[in-house]
Amino acid sequence: MATAYIIGLGRSGVAAAKCLKEDGWEVIISDRSTSANLTPLQQQLQAEGITVKLGHTPNLNTGSLPKLIVVSPGVPWDIPFLIEARQQKIDTIGELELAWRYLNSCPWVGITGTNGKTTTTALVAAIFQGAKLNAPACGNIGHAACELALSKLKKDSISNYDWIIAEISSYQCESSQKLAPKIGLWTTFTADHLSRHQTLENYYAIKASLLYRSEYQIFNGDDPYLHQTGLHQWADAYWTTVKGKDNLLCDPSKGVYIQDNWVVAFGELILPLNLFKMPGFHNQQNLLMAIAAARLAGIEKGSIASAIATFTGVPHRLEYITTIDGIDFINDSKATNYDAAEVGLLSVKSPTILIAGGEEKEGDNSTWITQIKSKVAKVLLIGQASENFAKRLDDADYHDYEIVETMDVAVEKSLSLGRKLNVKVVLLSPACASFDQYQSFEHRGDHFRELCQQIK
Repeated sequence: MATAYIIGLGRSGVAAAKCLKEDGWEVIISDRSTSANLTPLQQQLQAEGITVKLGHTPNLNTGSLPKLIVVSPGVPWDIPFLIEARQQKIDTIGELELAWRYLNSCPWVGITGTNGKTTTTALVAAIFQGAKLNAPACGNIGHAACELALSKLKKDSISNYDWIIAEISSYQCESSQKLAPKIGLWTTFTADHLSRHQTLENYYAIKASLLYRSEYQIFNGDDPYLHQTGLHQWADAYWTTVKGKDNLLCDPSKGVYIQDNWVVAFGELILPLNLFKMPGFHNQQNLLMAIAAARLAGIEKGSIASAIATFTGVPHRLEYITTIDGIDFINDSKATNYDAAEVGLLSVKSPTILIAGGEEKEGDNSTWITQIKSKVAKVLLIGQASENFAKRLDDADYHDYEIVETMDVAVEKSLSLGRKLNVKVVLLSPACASFDQYQSFEHRGDHFRELCQQIK
């Protein structure tokens, strides 16, 4: 029996392990964590015949080498163990690539980009599912991809998929050499994850690899970087713009755009823009890309309009929580970098109280700070980044901030300050990763939601 080694005991790793076990592999799954919270999962998997090693760093110094190594999305692709494995010609892939091996008879929509992936993926899935297609979302949203593959291996009735809708991060692009969507979407491109990918050029190449393998390619023509590359690259792609037909980078017959408050796709009126309820130009950009994918998949415009009219957004991305004393509380926990946080500020009413901070990332925060100076009455700083953010705000001659350290204090203080300053919005839009105080951006957003509901 061939041996497969899975790195990472998160949802993706567990799904990959179960998938391979079902397919007859001997499976070993390892995780560096020694948390007692993982013990029940360890016991459950071992009862299913899967070996689980906690507090373990894998190595290739054993007598019996694995035939396959599967990497969870959060595991860096360039750790010495994986470099050595590839040098020894051991089949080394990501969890999404493993799912592709079982699901490649079904067409995929693959959505990548720095920001906008989750909303666009949710929109695509809503439209496809509204058209009565069995089109589950997976990747960074919805299911782990290997959960869908496992259902197919077990011949579950739900596994007769018409399409797979996959949100694909740069980490997943990097570890997927063969994954080839029928339709590939690229939402935005700005500096992010450079601590892992080192250079902007390398980050671009990793994402571009997915689009090169896609049969149809859809790009957001309003993104400055993608627009510039589109002037000399991606000649056969489909392009979108919220700025009207004259700003398309392709023939209108291959473009999706907004004209006179109507969405036009490939030369045909699709729906009036007022059917779409999500705020912000960035969400209009996401909408156009989703409509382009739907039309390429042959979905009728009536089905598209029906799905869009009932679409309310995704959790943690400009998610409306509640209104207290006329102040809207908005959860934008998924804004984990400066560009996403800037978009969050652009999308809400002012004056605003902003809750920001967490585990700091690299990037250019200048335009984000410009938006803060323009729209924010008070910044409440939490987490590890508080001191650095305070210094940068001082350097920019903005002094209406307070270091409050934790979300509990921030939410409580935001209401009293909001009343005093007559603000319209309290916005959690951290511009940071969450791992200094939380397990994930979802965990952080859930805590914010819970605190808001408590004070209401």
